[in-house]
Amino acid sequence: MHLLSANCVCALLITALLRQVSGLETVIGQYGQTLEIPCNNGLMKAEDVLMTKWKYDKGEGLPGDLLVKNKNQDVSIITTDEYKGRVSMSANYSLLLSAAKLTDQRMFTCMVVNGVDISEYLVNVVIYKTPEVVEISERADELEIGKLTKLGTCIANEANPAANITWRKNNKPLVADGKGISIQASVMVDPVTGLSTTSSVLEYSAEKEDTDAEFTCSVQPAVGTELVSVSATFSITYSTENIVLQVTAMEPLVEGHNVTLKCVADGNPAPTAFNFHLKGKMVKVENTDSYTITNVSRDTTGEYKCSLIDDLTMEASKEIVVNYLDIYLSPSGNVVMSAREVLDLTLKINASGDSKVSWTKDNVKLDKKPMFTKLTYADSGHYECEVTMGLLSRHASLELAVEGAPVVRHLIKQRGEDGRHEVLICEVEGFPKPAVSWSINGTLLDESPFVNGKITHKITVVPTANLTVSCTVSNEFGVDSKTINVSSHQSDDNDQTKVVVGVVVGLLVATVVIGLAYLAYMKKSKQGSWKTGEKEDGSSEEEKKLEEKVEENSQKAEV
Repeated sequence: MHLLSANCVCALLITALLRQVSGLETVIGQYGQTLEIPCNNGLMKAEDVLMTKWKYDKGEGLPGDLLVKNKNQDVSIITTDEYKGRVSMSANYSLLLSAAKLTDQRMFTCMVVNGVDISEYLVNVVIYKTPEVVEISERADELEIGKLTKLGTCIANEANPAANITWRKNNKPLVADGKGISIQASVMVDPVTGLSTTSSVLEYSAEKEDTDAEFTCSVQPAVGTELVSVSATFSITYSTENIVLQVTAMEPLVEGHNVTLKCVADGNPAPTAFNFHLKGKMVKVENTDSYTITNVSRDTTGEYKCSLIDDLTMEASKEIVVNYLDIYLSPSGNVVMSAREVLDLTLKINASGDSKVSWTKDNVKLDKKPMFTKLTYADSGHYECEVTMGLLSRHASLELAVEGAPVVRHLIKQRGEDGRHEVLICEVEGFPKPAVSWSINGTLLDESPFVNGKITHKITVVPTANLTVSCTVSNEFGVDSKTINVSSHQSDDNDQTKVVVGVVVGLLVATVVIGLAYLAYMKKSKQGSWKTGEKEDGSSEEEKKLEEKVEENSQKAEV
C-alpha cells in the first residue's frame, strides 16, 4: 500500500515537473564581475517556497548541483567543482556568481518546490568582455604616393565576442577595394581564458592630400560605447612635380635694397640643394632653398631662374624690376633774374615707369608747369616740383628772385574819416625792396609786407594850402617818382565865409530900400490927408506896423 502510494506520489511529482518547466531566459554578464542570475525573474514569494535549488548543465545532459535552501534553513553549498567558493544566494533566491568567466556561458536551472508543485526556471548565461585597449601598432615611418604600403596593425585584445575592427581616415570608414586599400583581419583565442584578440592590418596607397590625414581604428563592443584608438598621421613622400621661384624684397624695390630668391619645390621630402640662374651666371646652393642679391641697382633688372640640382629641366623663373626715378631741374636753387627777361625752366625725368609731375609756388598748388616768357616781380617766389612713380617720389626746387628798378604803379588820395585829413597811397614794384620817400611831411599810416616785389606805402597829411605831392622810390637799380595834387581844406572855409558876408550885405541893402520906400510913403500919405481930410489915426497905425517890419529885417541882417 505504501509502495503504491510512493509510486503514485513520484508520478505526480514528475507530472508536475513537466508541467512547470518555464521558458528560456538569457542573462548577460560582464567578464570578471559578479553575475546575478534571477529565479523566475525574482518573483518568488518566500512564504510559499519550501525549497529552492540551483544547478547547471555540465554538458552532455549531465546536471551539476550548486546549492540548496530549505524553508527556515540556511543555504547549503553542494558543489565541489570550479563553482565552489564562487556561488551564493540572494534574498530573492537569485544565484550570485562571482568573477564571471567565459566557462560560465551555459544553462543554469532554478528548481522551486511550492507545496505539491515543483517548478524549474531555465536561464542561459552569456559573458561579454570589452577589449582592454584599441591601438595602432607597427606604424609605418612614411607613406609613398602610388605605392601600397603597410600603414599599421590595429589590435583589440582580450574581448568576447571577438572584436570587429573598422579603419577610418579623417573619421570616414575605409573599405578594402583591392587596389589602394587592403585590410586583413585575424583572431587569436587565449587557451586559458578563452578571450579573443583581433588584429587588423591596413595597407594603403597614399595621395598628396593625405599629408595631414588622421588615421584611426575603432571597435563597437556588444555592450557599451565605441572604442577609438589614438589618431596617427604619416609623412607622405613623393617626387617633385612643380617648382616655384619666390622673390622677397621691400616695396617698392629700389637701388640699394636687397632681394632674396627662394626656390619652393612640392616634393616630400623637399629638395635641399638648388641652382640659381642669375642673368647668365649659375650659382649652386646646398642645405638651403634661398639666395640673396645685395645692394641691387637698375642693372639688376631682368629674368631670374632656379632649378633642381638633379633635373635642370625642372625650373621656375621670375622677372625682377628695380625701380628708379631721377629728376633734373634747370635752373635750380637760388636764381636771380632781371625783370622782363626770359627764363627757360627745364625738368628732365629718367624713370623705370610712368611718372606724374606736380608744381607748387610758395606751397600753393599750380595747375601746370610755370612759364616765364617775360619775368615780372610777381614771378618771384619758391617753386617746387614733385615727381611720383607709384610709391617713389622725388623733389626739386627753385628760389626765384626777379630784380629791377622800382616803379610807382599807382599814386592815389583818399579823404580821411574826419574830413580834414588826406590819405596818400603809393603802390610800388621793384626788387630789392625799394625805399619810399614823400615830398611832404606826413604821418606813416601803414606799410604792407614786401611780397613778390610789391609794397604799398600810406601816409596821412593835413594840407594847409593846395600842394603837388610826389612819391619817390629807389633801389640800387634806379629811381621812379609820381606826383598828385592835394587841395587845402582852408580855401573851402574862406568860400563859405564869403557866402555868409554876401547874405548879410544883401539883407542890409534890402533894409535901406524898405526904409526909403517907407519915408516916401509917409510923405505922400500926409499930403493926401490934408487934401481929403482923412484921420491921422489910421496912418499912425500903419506907420507903427511898417516900423516893426523894418526893425525885424534889421535884426536879421545883423545876425
